[in-house]
Amino acid sequence: MTTTPFTNREGTTRRRVLTAALAAGATVPAVAARPARAASTAPGPVRLTLPRPTGPYPVGTVPLHLVDTSRPDPVAGPGHHRELMAAVWYPSRGLGRYPRAPWTSPVVARALLTSLGFPADVAVAPLTAGHEGAPVLRSGRRLPVVVFSHGAHDHRADTTIVVQELASHGYVVVTVDHTYDAFSVFPDGRLTVPLDRPALTPRDFATDIRFVLDRVEDLAAGRNPDAGQRPMPVGLLGALDPQRIGMFGWSKGATATTWVMSEDRRVRAGLSFDGPMQPTVTTDLDRPFMLMTAENSRATKPSVAELWSHLRGWRLNVHAEGAAHSSYCDAQFLVPQFARAVGMSDKDLRDLIGTLDPARAVRIQQAYPLAFFDLHLRRRGQGHLLDGPCPAFPEVEFIP
Repeated sequence: MTTTPFTNREGTTRRRVLTAALAAGATVPAVAARPARAASTAPGPVRLTLPRPTGPYPVGTVPLHLVDTSRPDPVAGPGHHRELMAAVWYPSRGLGRYPRAPWTSPVVARALLTSLGFPADVAVAPLTAGHEGAPVLRSGRRLPVVVFSHGAHDHRADTTIVVQELASHGYVVVTVDHTYDAFSVFPDGRLTVPLDRPALTPRDFATDIRFVLDRVEDLAAGRNPDAGQRPMPVGLLGALDPQRIGMFGWSKGATATTWVMSEDRRVRAGLSFDGPMQPTVTTDLDRPFMLMTAENSRATKPSVAELWSHLRGWRLNVHAEGAAHSSYCDAQFLVPQFARAVGMSDKDLRDLIGTLDPARAVRIQQAYPLAFFDLHLRRRGQGHLLDGPCPAFPEVEFIP
C-alpha cells in the first residue's frame, strides 16, 4: 500500500487533527500546536455509535471509483488522471445478508491515527445504517439526488448522520472525497491524505462535483460509471432522477456548492453548512439556497453577507444557538462519546463542538436539510418547518 505523506506536519490544522481523531474515535486538545495527549484511559477501545435515521426505508450504500480522463492528476505525473472515491446512499429493500457499512475504512482510520502519532486501536469506529450492496427500493418514480462536498482536509463520511437520514426518506445521496484534500483509499489499496500542495480551492472542488454530476447522469441512463466496472446494487442503474438534483456542503464544500450552482444548472437547490464563502461568487443565483450558519455568519463574515446579496431566488438563513463550526457534522455527536476516555476537558470539548447539546444537534441535522430538499426537489412541506421559528426547535433562529 502506498501512502501519500503530509507535506507539512507543523502546519496541521485543528480541523485536520479532529478529523483524524474521529475516524477511529480518538481526539486531541483543541489547540493543535500542543502535543497529543496520552492514550485513552478507558479499559478498552471506545465503541462509537451513530444515531439511527428516522425515515421509513432501510438504507443501502455502495462505493464508486471514478476517473476523470479529461483532467491530469496534479500529483501522480504524466499519464495519470484525476481519480475520486465516492459513495452512493439510497433507500433499500431486502437487506438480508448485506452487512452494515463502517463509518470509514479501517485502512483510512489506521493511517490517520498513525500519521498523527495515535495508536490505531484507541476506539472502534461506528457502523452506519447503510447496508453494503443492498438492492435499491424502486416504487415507480425515479429517486431525487443530493450530492455532498466535504470541508478542507476532511472526508466524505463527515456528515453521515445527514446522508443516511436523507436516504431513509427516499433520496439517493452521493458523497465524494476530493483527492489530495481528503483522507481516501482506492480499490487497489492506495491511500491519499490531505496535502498542502496542490492547494485545492473551492473551484477545484466544484470541478470535481460537476464531473460527479456527469456520473449521476450515467447512473440515471443505466450505465455503470465505476472505473473497475464493479457490479452495482440491483435496481440502482436507471433509478436516479437527473432532473431533481440538490447539493449541500460543509465549510469549504459549502463554498463549492455556490460555485457549482453558478456554473451548472443541473443543481436545482443548494444548502450550506457554515460555509465561509471565500471566494464568494459574483454572479446572482436564482435557485433556492439555504444557509445553516454557526461561526461563519453574515454578521461575522463579510463574504457570507456578500453571498447572501447574490441570492435572487428562494433563500433562508437559520442559525443554531450554541453551535460551533462542526455542529452540523458527525463530530457533534461522536466527540462527546470518547472525550472523557481520552482526558479531554470540558473547555476543550466546548472549543470543538460548542455548547449545542449533541442530541439536539442531531435532530437539527436530520430535520432541516430534509425539509429543505423535500420542499425544493419534491414540492413537499414538512409541517412548515422552514416558514419561521418552531417550538420543537427553540435553538434555531431565523435570520432575516
